Amino acid sequence: MSAQSLYTPAMLAAAVELANYPMLEEHAFHGTARSASCGSSLEMDLALDPKGRLSQVGLTVRACAVGQASAAIFARHAVGRSIDDLTGIHDGLIDWLSGEAPAPDWPGLDLIAPARNYRGRHGAMLLPWKAAIAALSTVPASG
Repeated sequence: MSAQSLYTPAMLAAAVELANYPMLEEHAFHGTARSASCGSSLEMDLALDPKGRLSQVGLTVRACAVGQASAAIFARHAVGRSIDDLTGIHDGLIDWLSGEAPAPDWPGLDLIAPARNYRGRHGAMLLPWKAAIAALSTVPASG
């Protein structure tokens, strides 16, 4: 597969969406993740609603187009999700990337599916879920 077929126009366009998710001035949770395979990194601020579900997402992404697209599809569909939802999707992504299972139920994964054939991009694909789980596994920040 060539880089041209990996970096589709839709994947590249997703990077522009990240401007819609600036870091939050007031947030309860902050997490980071880094891909050991490519060096991509992501910082995330999260706020929760009274039921413990995501109500806001803020991102700073320093990643390749694959990592940026992954962060965009995460942000598009994260509001309303619980830590259990995110952990389940993360685990499903790992199984999908290893070829052991179909893609988990998260809208937009088709956008990053071409990168599945590039093991060096798997870490970038997982960044937003790893950062969210890290954030929600910590003591809340004080604003």
